[in-house]
Amino acid sequence: MSREDSGIIKRLSAIGPDPALRDKLMLFGQFVGDWDILEDRFFQPDGKDIVLEGELHWGWILDGEAVQDVWMFYDKDTHRAVQAGTTVRFYDSKIDAWHSVWISPIQGVVMTFTGRKVGDEIVLEGKDEDKILKWIFSEIKPNSFLWRSERSKDGGKTWMIEEKMGIRRQAKS
Repeated sequence: MSREDSGIIKRLSAIGPDPALRDKLMLFGQFVGDWDILEDRFFQPDGKDIVLEGELHWGWILDGEAVQDVWMFYDKDTHRAVQAGTTVRFYDSKIDAWHSVWISPIQGVVMTFTGRKVGDEIVLEGKDEDKILKWIFSEIKPNSFLWRSERSKDGGKTWMIEEKMGIRRQAKS
Protein backbone atom coordinates (compact mmCIF):
# COMPACT_ATOMS: atom_id res chain seq x y z
CA MET A 1 0.00 0.00 0.00
CA SER A 2 1.41 3.42 -0.90
CA ARG A 3 1.50 6.32 1.52
CA GLU A 4 -1.18 8.12 -0.53
CA ASP A 5 -3.50 5.15 -0.10
CA SER A 6 -3.10 4.97 3.66
CA GLY A 7 -6.23 6.18 5.46
CA ILE A 8 -4.35 6.59 8.73
CA ILE A 9 -1.86 9.04 7.24
CA LYS A 10 -4.65 11.06 5.62
CA ARG A 11 -6.48 11.28 8.93
CA LEU A 12 -3.35 12.15 10.90
CA SER A 13 -2.59 15.35 9.00
CA ALA A 14 -4.51 18.60 9.40
CA ILE A 15 -4.58 21.78 7.30
CA GLY A 16 -3.95 24.19 10.19
CA PRO A 17 -4.36 24.89 13.89
CA ASP A 18 -7.61 24.40 15.77
CA PRO A 19 -9.10 27.94 15.67
CA ALA A 20 -10.18 27.76 19.33
CA LEU A 21 -6.54 27.22 20.43
CA ARG A 22 -4.74 29.10 17.67
CA ASP A 23 -2.87 31.60 19.89
CA LYS A 24 -1.50 28.88 22.19
CA LEU A 25 -0.78 26.48 19.32
CA MET A 26 1.38 28.97 17.45
CA LEU A 27 4.21 28.60 19.97
CA PHE A 28 5.26 25.52 17.97
CA GLY A 29 2.92 26.12 15.03
CA GLN A 30 5.25 28.91 13.87
CA PHE A 31 7.67 26.19 12.76
CA VAL A 32 5.25 24.39 10.40
CA GLY A 33 7.05 23.98 7.08
CA ASP A 34 10.33 22.65 5.75
CA TRP A 35 13.74 23.51 7.17
CA ASP A 36 17.43 22.80 6.56
CA ILE A 37 19.65 21.88 9.47
CA LEU A 38 22.77 23.77 8.43
CA GLU A 39 25.00 22.30 11.11
CA ASP A 40 24.29 19.93 13.96
CA ARG A 41 27.25 19.85 16.35
CA PHE A 42 27.58 17.20 19.08
CA PHE A 43 30.16 18.40 21.60
CA GLN A 44 32.59 15.61 22.57
CA PRO A 45 34.79 15.49 25.69
CA ASP A 46 37.92 15.03 23.55
CA GLY A 47 37.14 18.19 21.55
CA LYS A 48 36.58 16.26 18.29
CA ASP A 49 32.97 17.28 17.78
CA ILE A 50 30.63 15.27 15.56
CA VAL A 51 29.10 17.52 12.89
CA LEU A 52 26.07 16.54 10.84
CA GLU A 53 23.65 18.29 8.50
CA GLY A 54 20.05 17.48 7.84
CA GLU A 55 16.48 18.50 7.31
CA LEU A 56 13.45 19.12 9.44
CA HIS A 57 9.76 19.02 8.49
CA TRP A 58 6.85 20.23 10.65
CA GLY A 59 3.12 19.82 10.10
CA TRP A 60 -0.26 20.05 11.79
CA ILE A 61 -1.86 16.79 12.93
CA LEU A 62 -4.90 15.49 14.83
CA ASP A 63 -7.48 18.06 13.72
CA GLY A 64 -4.99 20.87 14.23
CA GLU A 65 -4.60 20.25 17.96
CA ALA A 66 -0.98 19.07 17.70
CA VAL A 67 2.14 19.41 15.58
CA GLN A 68 4.52 16.71 14.47
CA ASP A 69 8.04 17.13 13.20
CA VAL A 70 10.49 14.78 11.52
CA TRP A 71 14.24 15.34 11.99
CA MET A 72 16.73 13.63 9.62
CA PHE A 73 20.49 13.90 9.95
CA TYR A 74 23.19 13.01 7.43
CA ASP A 75 26.92 12.47 7.61
CA LYS A 76 28.50 15.54 5.98
CA ASP A 77 30.98 13.44 4.00
CA THR A 78 28.98 10.37 2.94
CA HIS A 79 25.49 11.96 3.03
CA ARG A 80 24.20 8.71 4.62
CA ALA A 81 21.34 8.98 7.10
CA VAL A 82 22.78 8.51 10.58
CA GLN A 83 19.94 9.62 12.79
CA ALA A 84 16.23 10.28 12.42
CA GLY A 85 13.25 10.77 14.64
CA THR A 86 9.92 12.42 15.14
CA THR A 87 8.31 14.54 17.82
CA VAL A 88 4.62 14.86 18.57
CA ARG A 89 3.75 18.02 20.53
CA PHE A 90 0.41 19.20 21.91
CA TYR A 91 -0.74 22.02 24.15
CA ASP A 92 -2.33 21.10 27.51
CA SER A 93 -4.50 23.92 28.88
CA LYS A 94 -4.60 22.28 32.34
CA ILE A 95 -0.90 23.04 32.86
CA ASP A 96 -0.57 25.89 30.30
CA ALA A 97 2.32 24.02 28.68
CA TRP A 98 3.16 21.60 25.89
CA HIS A 99 3.71 17.86 26.12
CA SER A 100 6.39 16.70 23.72
CA VAL A 101 7.39 13.11 22.91
CA TRP A 102 10.57 12.40 20.89
CA ILE A 103 10.85 8.99 19.24
CA SER A 104 14.00 7.79 17.45
CA PRO A 105 13.98 4.15 16.34
CA ILE A 106 17.58 4.43 15.06
CA GLN A 107 18.73 5.47 18.55
CA GLY A 108 16.23 3.25 20.37
CA VAL A 109 15.02 6.29 22.31
CA VAL A 110 11.70 7.66 23.55
CA MET A 111 11.90 10.88 25.57
CA THR A 112 9.18 13.05 27.07
CA PHE A 113 9.36 16.77 27.78
CA THR A 114 7.19 19.62 29.02
CA GLY A 115 7.67 22.85 27.10
CA ARG A 116 6.91 26.52 27.70
CA LYS A 117 7.88 29.94 26.45
CA VAL A 118 10.55 31.41 28.73
CA GLY A 119 11.43 34.97 27.75
CA ASP A 120 12.27 34.88 24.03
CA GLU A 121 13.01 31.14 24.07
CA ILE A 122 11.03 27.92 24.08
CA VAL A 123 12.35 25.58 26.76
CA LEU A 124 11.49 21.89 26.94
CA GLU A 125 12.45 20.08 30.14
CA GLY A 126 12.74 16.33 30.67
CA LYS A 127 14.81 13.57 32.27
CA ASP A 128 16.96 10.82 30.78
CA GLU A 129 18.45 8.16 33.05
CA ASP A 130 20.81 10.09 35.36
CA LYS A 131 20.40 13.61 34.00
CA ILE A 132 17.99 16.51 33.59
CA LEU A 133 17.63 17.74 30.02
CA LYS A 134 16.65 21.02 28.42
CA TRP A 135 15.96 21.37 24.72
CA ILE A 136 15.93 25.06 23.85
CA PHE A 137 14.70 26.92 20.77
CA SER A 138 16.32 30.38 20.68
CA GLU A 139 16.97 33.34 18.38
CA ILE A 140 13.62 32.52 16.76
CA LYS A 141 12.92 34.44 13.56
CA PRO A 142 10.41 33.69 10.77
CA ASN A 143 13.08 31.93 8.69
CA SER A 144 15.65 30.71 11.21
CA PHE A 145 16.27 29.59 14.76
CA LEU A 146 18.89 27.94 16.92
CA TRP A 147 18.31 24.72 18.85
CA ARG A 148 20.43 23.32 21.65
CA SER A 149 20.40 20.48 24.12
CA GLU A 150 21.73 21.02 27.64
CA ARG A 151 22.17 18.46 30.42
CA SER A 152 22.71 18.58 34.15
CA LYS A 153 23.96 15.64 36.19
CA ASP A 154 23.78 17.51 39.50
CA GLY A 155 20.08 18.31 39.75
CA GLY A 156 20.25 21.54 37.76
CA LYS A 157 23.13 23.26 39.58
CA THR A 158 25.36 23.22 36.50
CA TRP A 159 24.55 22.74 32.81
CA MET A 160 26.59 21.46 29.86
CA ILE A 161 25.70 21.97 26.20
CA GLU A 162 25.51 18.57 24.47
CA GLU A 163 24.33 19.57 21.02
CA LYS A 164 23.69 22.76 19.08
CA MET A 165 22.27 23.38 15.63
CA GLY A 166 21.48 26.24 13.28
CA ILE A 167 18.27 25.85 11.29
CA ARG A 168 16.97 27.81 8.30
CA ARG A 169 13.57 27.62 6.59
CA GLN A 170 13.75 26.23 3.06
CA ALA A 171 12.89 28.65 0.28
CA LYS A 172 9.47 27.96 -1.22
CA SER A 173 9.73 26.53 -4.72
